[in-house]
Amino acid sequence: MTVGVWQTVAWLLVGIPLVVAAILLVLGKIADRWGHWLGVAGLVVPFGLAVALFVDMVRNCPPLDLCPPCPSSGCVSQFQATLFTWFQAGAFKVDASLWIDHLSIAFALLVTGVGSLIFVYAVAYMAHDPGRRRFFGFLNLFAGSMLLLVLADNYALLFVGWEGVGLASYLLIGFWQQRQSAALAAKKAFLMNRIGDLGLISAMAVLFAQTGTLRFDDAANGIAQIGGPWPALTGCLLLLAACGKSAQVPLQGWLTDAMEGPTPVSALIHAATMVTAGVYLVVRSQAIFQLSAVATWAVAIVGVVTLLVGAWIGTAKDDIKKVLAGSTMSQIGYMMMAAGLGPAGAAFAIFHLLTHGAFKANLFLGAGAVMHGMGDDTNMRHFGALRRAMPWTFLSFACGTLAIIGFPLTSGYYSKDHIISAAFHRSPVLGGLALLGAVVTAFYMMRLVMLVFFGDKRWSDDVKAHEAPKLMVWPMLLLAAASLVAGAVINGHIVDWLSPVTGAPDEPAGSLFSFTWVTAAALTAVAIGLLLGWLAYRHGPLAETNLVSRAGRAELGADFAANGVVVASAGLASGVQFVDQYLVDGGARGVMRVAAGLSAVLRNWQSGKVRSYGMIMTGGVLLILVAVVVVWQVI
Repeated sequence: MTVGVWQTVAWLLVGIPLVVAAILLVLGKIADRWGHWLGVAGLVVPFGLAVALFVDMVRNCPPLDLCPPCPSSGCVSQFQATLFTWFQAGAFKVDASLWIDHLSIAFALLVTGVGSLIFVYAVAYMAHDPGRRRFFGFLNLFAGSMLLLVLADNYALLFVGWEGVGLASYLLIGFWQQRQSAALAAKKAFLMNRIGDLGLISAMAVLFAQTGTLRFDDAANGIAQIGGPWPALTGCLLLLAACGKSAQVPLQGWLTDAMEGPTPVSALIHAATMVTAGVYLVVRSQAIFQLSAVATWAVAIVGVVTLLVGAWIGTAKDDIKKVLAGSTMSQIGYMMMAAGLGPAGAAFAIFHLLTHGAFKANLFLGAGAVMHGMGDDTNMRHFGALRRAMPWTFLSFACGTLAIIGFPLTSGYYSKDHIISAAFHRSPVLGGLALLGAVVTAFYMMRLVMLVFFGDKRWSDDVKAHEAPKLMVWPMLLLAAASLVAGAVINGHIVDWLSPVTGAPDEPAGSLFSFTWVTAAALTAVAIGLLLGWLAYRHGPLAETNLVSRAGRAELGADFAANGVVVASAGLASGVQFVDQYLVDGGARGVMRVAAGLSAVLRNWQSGKVRSYGMIMTGGVLLILVAVVVVWQVI
C-alpha cells in the first residue's frame, strides 16, 4: 500500500474507537441490546489495522540505518499523518498530526491487542449490569484517547490524549458511582493526576518559550542547542507528569483505590493504558532526558523507590485486586528505572511494558474470574482451594504468575532480567535494589497464589464457587499463552527496533539463551522469594500484625500523607476564605457602610429651607469667631 493509505489508516486507529464511543453514548438505551458488540468492534478493527501497518513496516522497509525520516519509495517505517492545522500564531504552528514510528506502532499493538481481549472479556463480565452499553462507550473513549496520546506528533496533541485518558479513567473508576467508595476513588485519581498534568503543562511552556515548537524532535533539538538548566528542568517536569499518570512515588496513592472500578477497567488501566502513559512520555522524550544527568538519575531513583514501595504494598494487602495494583506500581517502577538508564534501558523499559501488558492483563482478568465465582468477594482470606473449582482460571493465573516473577523462559524472565542487568551496568546499588524487588515480587505472588488457590476451603457454605463462562476464559488463556512466549519472540529484536527512537545502546542486548552472573542472581532471588512465600503461607493466612505488614496495608503512610495534605489544604482554604470574607470583602463593605451613614446624617441637613441654611451659616460664623478669639488669647 502507498504511504497515503497508511496515513489514513493512522487516523482510523484513533478515530474508530472515538466515533464508537460517541455513538454508544449519544444513542443511549436504543443501543443497549447490541452496543457492547459495537464496542468490541471499536477496538478489534483498529487492532487489525495496526497489525497490517506493522507487517508492512517490517516487510517493506530498508535496514534501520537507511530508513529515511520521511516516506519515500514506499517505506512506511516512520511517517507523519497531518489532518489539518490545529492553530497558528505567527511562526508558531501546531498541526493535528500523528507520527507513526517503531515506538508508536508498538504501543498501538499493545493498546488494541490486549484491549480487544479485555473488551471481549467485559461482554460476559458486565452481562448483568444495566449500564453495559454506557460502560463500553467509556471503554472506547479510554482506548481512543490512549491511541491519540501514543500516536500524536507533538506535545500539544499528546496532551489532548493525556487529558482524555484522565477523563475516561474518572468515568470508569467511578462507574458504579452509587457506591461512595467508587465515587471518592474516581475523584482521588482525577485530582492526583491533575498534579502530574501541571508538570506536563509546565514542560510544554518551557519548550515553547525556549524553542518555539512543541514537535518532539524539533523541541529536543532546540533545547539541546540552548543547553543550560533547561534540559534538566524540562526533564524533571516531564517526570512529574509521568509520576501522576503512572502512579509513581510520590503520586502513587490513587492506584489502589482505583480498584473500585469494574475489573475490566482495572485490567485496561494497568496493562494497556493510563499507567503505561508515563513510561511512554519518558521514552518518547529520551532525547531531552539524555541531555541531563540530573533528569536521568531522577527518573531512575523514582523508579527504584517505587518498585520497592509497590512490592511492599503487595505483600500486605488482603484484597486480591489491590495486591495486583501494588504489583503494577512495582513493575512500572522497573520500567521507569530502566528508562533512566540510557538507550538500552529505555528499550528494555518498553520490552517489559509489552510483556507486562500480557501477563498483568491475564492476572487481573483471573482476579475478576475469581470474584465472579465468589460472589464479588475480593478478600483472599475468604478463598482457598479454588484450583479445583476454577481449573482454567488457575491455569491461566499460574502462567501470569510465572511470567511476572521471571521464571526461566517466560516473558518476564527476558524483559525484567535485562532491566536488572542494565541497572548493574549503571550502578551496583540500583542493581542490588532491583534484585531485592525480584525477591519481594516472588514472595507476594506466592502469597497470593497460596491464599487463593491452595490450602483449605475458607468460604462460607452459601457461596457456590464456579468457573467463569467461556467468553471470559478464552481471553485469559490467550493472554496466558502470550505471558509465556512473548518475551522469547521479542527478545533480541527490541533494542534494534527502538534504536531510531531511544538511540543506539552502549552495550549489547544479549541472546535468547544467554546466561550471566546477573541471570543467576535473579533466579536465586526468585527462588528465595518463592520459598519464603511458601513457608509462610502453606498452612493458610497469617495474622500479619507486625509493623511491616501494618505499614504495607497503610501504603507506607501514603493515605495519611494525602489526607494530611487535604486537611492542610482545607485549613488553608478556610483561612483564605476568612481573610477574603471578613478583611477584604468586610473592609470594603465597612467603608461603604461608613460612607452611607455619614451621607444619611448629612442628608438631614439638606432640607431646602432658607431659614435652616441661615441658621447654619450664623452658627458657622459664630464658631469661627469663637475659634479666632481662643487662638488670639493663646498667642
